[in-house]
Amino acid sequence: MRLLHTMLRVGDLDRSINFYTEVLGMKLLRRSDYPDGKFTLAFVGYGEESAHTVLELTHNWDTKSYDLGNGYGHIAIEVDDAYAACDAVKKMGGQVTREAGPMKHGKTVIAFVQDPDGYKIEFIQKKEHYNAAD
Repeated sequence: MRLLHTMLRVGDLDRSINFYTEVLGMKLLRRSDYPDGKFTLAFVGYGEESAHTVLELTHNWDTKSYDLGNGYGHIAIEVDDAYAACDAVKKMGGQVTREAGPMKHGKTVIAFVQDPDGYKIEFIQKKEHYNAAD
């Protein structure tokens, strides 16, 4: 078994695709319209679906926004340098909601940004030797 994808419902598909591809550097892997169901699916990621976990962006044509609720947490992305990743997001007009720095009660450097629909994305700075306790 392996994890295939996480699905996010988005209000403006083109805006979301732009954020994930232009701001976060993912690739648009495929996009399919379903006129009978009035929705479009777009898959984005850092590698092909056959070998990587990806994001499915679902756009229901008649829905402009969603209540994110309080059960969903965030997407996590490993980055070489969380400080530089935050700077790049800001330069592209993205929103940093927690600047890069050590996590509370640990040493791991993290940051949080927010996509156009309000979903949180955590940047976790790459370590040479990963230790889950940090």
